[in-house]
Amino acid sequence: MATAQDFTKTMQDMMSAFPVDTKAFDEAFKTSAALGEKMTKVALEAAEKSAEISSKWTKDTLNKIADVSKAKTEPTDYSQSLTDFASASAEMAAENMAAFAEVAKKVQTETVELMLAAGKDLGEEASAVVKKATDDVAKAAKTAKVGK
Repeated sequence: MATAQDFTKTMQDMMSAFPVDTKAFDEAFKTSAALGEKMTKVALEAAEKSAEISSKWTKDTLNKIADVSKAKTEPTDYSQSLTDFASASAEMAAENMAAFAEVAKKVQTETVELMLAAGKDLGEEASAVVKKATDDVAKAAKTAKVGK
């Protein structure tokens, strides 16, 4: 019966001939974690601001409905009250939609800035890693050649 050849020693020798610098991976992880933290901050600020806008809009609407629900002396006052409510609601909707648009615009701007900065940082890190890996491989190849 044939036995399988153990390649463990061969693999260990091969891997030691091409050392890997884990510092580059550590830096990439730190950069990625920092980007995640900054993106989360942007998202949380936008969510907070959106909640404030929604809350204010709800309170304003409830106040306007309270005015509509008050008893009136004349029947025409009811229709006038509803007309005023509809007009105020349309105005509030326009104002609040503009406020939401500003929040979205700020998020978009900050996200683009973060992504551009991250792309630049990652590009520089990748370039440094490739240069170091090329140098290490060249040294290992030279050592292997000399060792023969």
